[in-house]
Amino acid sequence: MKKLTILAVAFTAIIFAACGGKKSANNAAEADSLKSFEQQQIEASIKMHIDSIASEIGKLKQPAFVREDANGTISLTKEEKQVKPNYLISPSVAEEATTLAEKYRILSALSVDKKIASLYEMPTEDYDKTITKLVADINDPSFKAIENAQTIFETTQTLYDEMEKNGRINYFWQLASAALVEELYIANQNADKFLSTFDDEAASNVTFRIILVLDAINRLAEYDPEIKPIADAVAPLEVLNATTVDEFKKQLAEAKDNIAAARSALVK
Repeated sequence: MKKLTILAVAFTAIIFAACGGKKSANNAAEADSLKSFEQQQIEASIKMHIDSIASEIGKLKQPAFVREDANGTISLTKEEKQVKPNYLISPSVAEEATTLAEKYRILSALSVDKKIASLYEMPTEDYDKTITKLVADINDPSFKAIENAQTIFETTQTLYDEMEKNGRINYFWQLASAALVEELYIANQNADKFLSTFDDEAASNVTFRIILVLDAINRLAEYDPEIKPIADAVAPLEVLNATTVDEFKKQLAEAKDNIAAARSALVK
């Protein structure tokens, strides 16, 4: 893209030297028009690719430990439920969110954590109140397309389409990135339990989701300054490319520090 811009400027300079200043305005306008057309073509191509990525993400199943049927899939013993997780994000973190992007990310991460709190039969009233307040603060009409705003982290095709319609499409990837990192972080805290229902397809689904999200945010980073630090924070997760459960468990453990660092960067 930058190469195209440089060529356009060089072309304008050459014409100016050959014909003098009389025609320079017209030539500059033509060069700008050419550059604008090329830019539009490039951006249209990127959008088409990102639309395709969102479609693929919408087809992937969420990990069992955050799905609606998680309580029936992953069962915790009475003893396990007594040891409450101390790694969940406190709903009070939302009070420190100042930008819209931060609010989207915290909303997504807290929605994931609420699922885990429910698994352990922990009180979820504070999560409910904070999520409701964040939804109101964000004021995204796209959320009306979701039956339950508490599941915003699922980043479905329906949500993507609505956010595109409402000019909020880049925030979709803020939601997707935060949810992905939070799920990976949680999986690492109790891999034996949370990955107990995984088969090779489930492992592949998670790592394919990582590839898709990284692809999307890296392409958007050139246009959206709020996405760039997210792309940088999540980049180390590209090492997660497992196709089997055993590979996934091993890679997840090896990437533990990178996942924790990405989480800190996304949800401060």
